This record gives sequence, structure tokens and C-alpha cells, in this order.
Amino acid sequence: MTRLLRRGLLAGYLLFSNVAAIAEPGLSDHEVRIAMVNAQSGPAAALGLGMLSGAQAYFDRINAEGGVHGRRISLLSLDDGYEPSRTAAHTKRLLKTQQVFALLGYVGTPTSRAALPLAMEAQVPYLFPFTGAEFLRTPIKPWVFTIRASYIEETEQLVERVTQDLKLSKIAILMQNDSFGESVKGGLNGALVKRGLKIHAQAHIQRNSLDVAAAIDALQRTQPEAVFFVGTYRQLAVAIKQAKAQGFNTRFMSVSFIGTSGFIREAGSDSDGVYITQVVPSPHDTSRPLVRAYQADMQSGDVDHASLEGYIGAVVFTQALREAGHALTRETFLDALEHLDTDLGGFRVAFSRRRHQGSSAVFLTRIENGQAVPVTAMR
Repeated sequence: MTRLLRRGLLAGYLLFSNVAAIAEPGLSDHEVRIAMVNAQSGPAAALGLGMLSGAQAYFDRINAEGGVHGRRISLLSLDDGYEPSRTAAHTKRLLKTQQVFALLGYVGTPTSRAALPLAMEAQVPYLFPFTGAEFLRTPIKPWVFTIRASYIEETEQLVERVTQDLKLSKIAILMQNDSFGESVKGGLNGALVKRGLKIHAQAHIQRNSLDVAAAIDALQRTQPEAVFFVGTYRQLAVAIKQAKAQGFNTRFMSVSFIGTSGFIREAGSDSDGVYITQVVPSPHDTSRPLVRAYQADMQSGDVDHASLEGYIGAVVFTQALREAGHALTRETFLDALEHLDTDLGGFRVAFSRRRHQGSSAVFLTRIENGQAVPVTAMR
């Protein structure tokens, strides 16, 4: 009788688990369906395409191995062109018609501002966006998790090096005229104030516009020693070419959102000497097991920081799925994320109930001969 009772209880538990899983949006016994909306066209296309290719490469391997607890991971993807209105429209449609389990790998601050209220209203996890904006980190939001270091941490690294190594103090900002620009500007200003400095001058450009001439003219008149750029890779490439054509000799630097590989392709030899902070290791650093696995899964051979970041997001998502167990729900998944502390193979990601940002790692690079070379100091 005891054995029969145990069997009955087990059967009831499994039945309840299956019903719960089937009732959870984007989830069945055989599939976990997630979605990604980001820039796959326009001046920021390399960022979205990189995030997509890196994530898909890892999911392809996991699915080929049988998925997670028998469920394959299906990644739906839509292009927003880095325009918040398109981000919102695509996200609404996905949440209404596809019933996705989670949103993963969005690109940008203004686009995240457009998508986040929709995700929170629907109580859908908003995971690992390609932005260091503070509103995604503070205060902690139950449905939001980031991996990358914040813009405050990236700007602190750049200001520390430019003031200590180069002894520069006249630092200007050329910024996208939206919430992304303001977010990074806040970090820059905070880092300068800590050192008794202030932003020397500022000029604005419009999101997705390559019309930078007036902004470069305005900055040239102030003669800054360095220009902190906040925008996309095509904009920075045009800005540097414009500055050089006008004889405006200054140093340029930027945070990771710039999209390093795209910038190098667009700027060519004009990219040399630009400093860029990164939030993931070099995609060529094969001393790290993570990077070796990433390179093996990226069969096309096209590796860069953006696709490595997408790959890392997919790895973390998959580990949380495993930890959540077969009786998966959004609640068990989020609980697994909050307890995740893992070394991915030379890159640590750790969350807690009080911290939904998985990494604070910042790596400084300098563009030399068309390569992003890791450095520890500026020269």
C-alpha cells in the first residue's frame, strides 16, 4: 500500500508539473520559446547581428545535444533598426501572438526603455540587454537581469586611465541626443567630478544620423584634449574622418556599445589609436576555455565582442534552465538565476537577490593596425 501511495503521489506530481509547464507561456514539454528584438539593419546593425549570431551558435549546439531537460530552445528574432518605436511594436506583437517565455539580448538604452514596460506588464523576463544603462540596474527589478558591466563602470575605467596615464583634463563629450547619451554622460560626469574636473565641452548628434559636421565644428572651437564619444560605430567613423579632414587633432575614446569590429571596418586606418572599453574578454583570447568553445561553435569564423556577448548570454540562460529543473516555470527560472554563480571558463557571472548584474568586468582595448588590442594603460 505504501508503495502504491508513493507511485500515486509521484504520478500526481508529474501530471501537475506537466500541466504547469504547458500553461506557462512559451513553454511546452519539447520547447522553450524566447525572443530577441534588436538592430539588424541601420548604423547599429553589427551589434544586433552579433548578439543574434553568438546566441544562436550556442543554442544550436545545445539543441543538437538534445536541448535542456528534453526541451529545445527556439529563438525568434526581429529587427528594430535601433528605433524605439519599432522595438515597442515588435515586442507587443511577440508578447501577444508568440507567448514567449523570455526576452533576450535587446540592443540599446532607448530601445530598452521602450521594451521594458511591456515586459514588466506581461511579467516576462527581460534578460541580458546590450546596454550599461543604470535604469536597468537600480533599483533591482524582479524580471530584469543584466550581465555586462554598467556604463558607470566603463566610464570610470576610461577616466582613470586618461587622467592618470595621459595626464589630460580637458575632456569633451560628443553624444547621441537621447537616453543613451545621457546615461553615459552621467557616468562620465561622475568620474570627472571625483577627480575635481568637469566636462570641458559637449556636442550632440541624432540617433541613426551620420550628420556630424556641426558637432565636430563646435567641439573643435573648444580644443579639447580628448573626446568621449557616445553613439554607434558608423557615427564615430564619420566623426573621426571629419575631424581629421578639418585638422582637428584630438584623442577619441568610447564605451563598448560602439561595436568595435563594426567601427574598425567602417573607419579603416582612421580607427588606430582609439581606446574602447569592453565588457567581455577578447574574442581571440584562446587562453580562456570560454573563448575556445565560442570559437568552435561560431563555425563561420566571424568572431567579435558583440557575438561573444550574445554567446555568453545564451550560456547563462541555458545554465539557469538546467538549474530550474524539468518542472520549469518563469518563477523557478528566475530563482535559479538569482542563485547562479558560475565560471564560464575564464569569465565569471554571479547574481543574487540583491544584485541582478552578473559581471563588473571591464577590459581596456586600443585599436592598432585594425585590431582591438587589450592594454592595461593608455599612451
